[in-house]
Amino acid sequence: MLWQQTSGQQKAKEFYAIFAEPFQVLTITILSILLPLSFLLLARLSCYSYLLSIAADPAQPPSSFLFSLFLNCKPVILYFLVSFVSISTLLHGLTGRITLLSESPGEIYRPRLYTAWILLCTLQLCVGLGIEGSIAAEIDGYSFDNERSLLSRVIFFLGLHETMLYWCRTVVKPVVDDTMFGVAKEERSVQTVAMAVSVGILWWWRLRDEVESLVIAVESRRERLVGIGMADLLGWLLYYLTVAIGIVRVVKGVMWVMLLCRRVRGNSHHNPCGNEDKV
Repeated sequence: MLWQQTSGQQKAKEFYAIFAEPFQVLTITILSILLPLSFLLLARLSCYSYLLSIAADPAQPPSSFLFSLFLNCKPVILYFLVSFVSISTLLHGLTGRITLLSESPGEIYRPRLYTAWILLCTLQLCVGLGIEGSIAAEIDGYSFDNERSLLSRVIFFLGLHETMLYWCRTVVKPVVDDTMFGVAKEERSVQTVAMAVSVGILWWWRLRDEVESLVIAVESRRERLVGIGMADLLGWLLYYLTVAIGIVRVVKGVMWVMLLCRRVRGNSHHNPCGNEDKV
């Protein structure tokens, strides 16, 4: 009987070891995509606010109960969370140090873990209510004909991807690792690829066309001499903050390529034995 129990526990451990890591990658990818979805929701809020400002009956409430509930719960919480993560990402990219939020390559500290849980649950609640409500109310960000340049789109996408990676490493991954393994696990390349593919699909499907409402709504308000609200201004700042993160990433990438080329050029002046070529 004891041998059978030990054998059953061993099989359970082997089964868990086989499916734990794929499930971890899937869970981290799904929770990491909350950050790009929050940008999609903020863009729809900007578009909805703009349409209300130019409508003949601006007091008309949204038809969706979920969207009404989200609006009554003050979307300022969502603006604050996304701004906090974006500013942390920019500071981390500029200084190369861990700031505001902290990555945890080793032991997971409880206060940091509790903070990550609060941030993750709050963002999930806001995005869940907002996205579902906007779909039910048939609200999207396609109401503007203007488009940004291809370069601006590419830089914004790079900044959004960098912000999502920072969100994953500092908030999502510690929560998932502690829940499934009890300790922090090393990041694998398949996880990075999965997140890149997921945000790429979301970008191509919806985000690339709708996220520009964050900027175009403010520009349209200014052209029509309509008052610009605090939410519109925050959305405009978030867009260009993400662009700044993308610019930092491009500059760092160019510097890395230049250093690599300089190292290769320096090695080319030496023979395989390590001695300098004589002229």
